[in-house]
Amino acid sequence: MKFIVSSTDLLQGLLSVQKVIASKSSLPILDNFLFVLDGNTLTVTGSDAETTLKTILTINEVMEGGEIAVPAKLLTDSLKELPTQPIEFVTDNEKNIVNIIWASGSAQIPFVAADDYPTLKELENPTVIRMKGAILADGINSTLYATGDEELRPVMNGIYFDIEQESATLVASNAHKLVYYKRNDIKSQESSSFILPKKPANILKANLAKCMDDEVEISFNSKSAYFKFSSSLVFCKLVEGNYPAYKSVIPKNNTNVITVSRAELLNATKRVAVCSNQATGQIVFSLASNQIKIIAQDLDFSMSAHEVVGCEYEGAPMEIGFKSTFLIEILGNLSYDQICIRLSDPNRAALIQPAVQTEPEEEICALLMPMRINN
Repeated sequence: MKFIVSSTDLLQGLLSVQKVIASKSSLPILDNFLFVLDGNTLTVTGSDAETTLKTILTINEVMEGGEIAVPAKLLTDSLKELPTQPIEFVTDNEKNIVNIIWASGSAQIPFVAADDYPTLKELENPTVIRMKGAILADGINSTLYATGDEELRPVMNGIYFDIEQESATLVASNAHKLVYYKRNDIKSQESSSFILPKKPANILKANLAKCMDDEVEISFNSKSAYFKFSSSLVFCKLVEGNYPAYKSVIPKNNTNVITVSRAELLNATKRVAVCSNQATGQIVFSLASNQIKIIAQDLDFSMSAHEVVGCEYEGAPMEIGFKSTFLIEILGNLSYDQICIRLSDPNRAALIQPAVQTEPEEEICALLMPMRINN
């Protein structure tokens, strides 16, 4: 293998792939990047056995192709110290060494044969859907924060993709809060579903930021999924199991409606929550005509705070308690200026939605369970 490439271009590609490599791997070969140079295309692969990321770089000056596995941390640490400049990679196959040559010096690092690096297999009878990178990124960004972290219920620890013939819905929940993001412009030949684990979801989130206009092809079966877009490919094993029937827990008759500025409510909640009980994080909404009084107190430490936020409120006077951290997460991840909070009574879940749905093909909604108010 022999080629010349910009140090910065290569480093950026390696850093995106390095995120998938585990700090401690059961397979020593997975501590390496797999380099495959074919023609002017360099494919760099990283994997932790559960998730694999491939990125493709175009190399203009190629003298000789080949395949090698290079220590990931050693190579990225070496390139981080170089200013932007052309660097030459030359392998010495007799000594199993890569020579990295730059303007004022050189380095030699070991490599191993690529034969032992795990290969990806084609999926059997996959379901295939396509969507814009921006849509998938929005769906992941809108739901990932709401995923659970439960050893005994692993299905709650990922994003559930509920695919129907005329729509697709991404759902995440930790049993205290639930968020769904639905698109009515995604088509599928059949209804199907899968649960995407957190790690590949985070990797997709980072990589899609550079590919918003690209089309993403998602192919999956009951065990694995491929996400193909632009110059990247993400493969992952899926969470196996049945996701809870999320539609059945979404209330339909919440008739007490608050319409309020999301930013004002978020900032007021953050200020008041500083004085909430350290164990429960509870805040209370006291609702009356056109105002929300947000209250927090910690009697053990003689702390309390309140703030009044103007709003439009259609409903009976009510007091309802929430866990402040969950409410702040939801408000912080909604991208709309005006929101509606729909309530039934102090013991039933609140629905938090955009006041006006500006994107006609999009539906987004959060469900937040209340906390019992301790008087």
